[in-house]
Amino acid sequence: MITGEQKRKVDAVWDAFWTGGISNPLEVMEQITYLLFIRGLDDEQANALNKANLTGRPIEGNPFPVDRDELRWSVFKNLAPAEMFRVVDEEVFPFIKSMRDEESTFSHFMKDARLAIPNAAMLARVVDRLDELEMRDLDTKGDIYEYMLAKIAAAGQNGQFRTPRHIIKLMVDMMAPTPQDVIVDPASGTCGFLVAATEYMREHHRAEINSGAGFDHFHNRMFHGFDFDNTMLRIGSMNMLLHGVENPDIRYRDSLAEANTGDADTYSLVLANPPFSGSLDYESTAKDLQAIVKTKKTELLFVALFLRLLKPGGRAAVIVPDGVLFGSTRAHKELRRMLVDDHKLDAVVKLPSGVFKPYAGVSTAILFFTKTNSGGTDHVWFYDV
Repeated sequence: MITGEQKRKVDAVWDAFWTGGISNPLEVMEQITYLLFIRGLDDEQANALNKANLTGRPIEGNPFPVDRDELRWSVFKNLAPAEMFRVVDEEVFPFIKSMRDEESTFSHFMKDARLAIPNAAMLARVVDRLDELEMRDLDTKGDIYEYMLAKIAAAGQNGQFRTPRHIIKLMVDMMAPTPQDVIVDPASGTCGFLVAATEYMREHHRAEINSGAGFDHFHNRMFHGFDFDNTMLRIGSMNMLLHGVENPDIRYRDSLAEANTGDADTYSLVLANPPFSGSLDYESTAKDLQAIVKTKKTELLFVALFLRLLKPGGRAAVIVPDGVLFGSTRAHKELRRMLVDDHKLDAVVKLPSGVFKPYAGVSTAILFFTKTNSGGTDHVWFYDV
């Protein structure tokens, strides 16, 4: 947990944006994300230089060329405001957009990066206040970033909103991911579920993910997140990087679209809070999902999508509105029949109605199910929170 002192420092960073005229919380978060990333690169550079000095070997793992010190946070933070503004805008941002190969998550996340801070005085204030934040270790970085994310109180236009952290943790703990799992969130937003899964792995499977094949799987193939909001993708990518995952698969994708049907039977675990009542382009919705449930309701289509994405034996923990449990349309009834008769419905955890306020007052539940393609539902565990 972060201390009251650290929270005060984070609040001071936000105040610098608000008083400078940037009031959209998503834009504030995006700019803080870029600057934190630039600061993180400076730490990487310092570590690479120290290692080279200690071992007497050539420098490796350094993000910046050795002759470009002016790009480093520790250097430009001491410049006069006008010169700092010029360096960050004209040199640092162009450099970080082109520093890694085009296939990396990082490149997708940074390709549209731009400095939206309007003047030198405001940038100097923000840099000073960010510099006061103590980013000692992975846990501290992650906790500070989570606290910032909690300040995004604006629900998106497509029905997305923030899932409270304790509910995410509950779902991950109940699913108990293993080092062999391949985890996906097809409506990933800021990647809260994937981050919670990384924390669970470090707590329960530290030895397996810190060496050999387990290390490679954890950093390159274990975590997959899709969203069609570019701002959320950038923030989510940064969230994963700050939680120490080197190359997660976080990318732009409309999960329900016909164009994205190539990864059926791929994942062993789905963790998600899909959009309820989001706007939907019915014409471009995948035909195989429409074949399962003929509907325009995004929550039903997402549950059908989860069944398609899971490999046989794969498990899911997903938040759904009460309508999925009690709706009386043909699509609602058919989806429930499929979960119970064709697969294995493990549990239904009913959540209190105010969980998602201020974003939505809708009553929700968590569904836990296993894809079997052959039924298997026997006793279903119901729990009313």
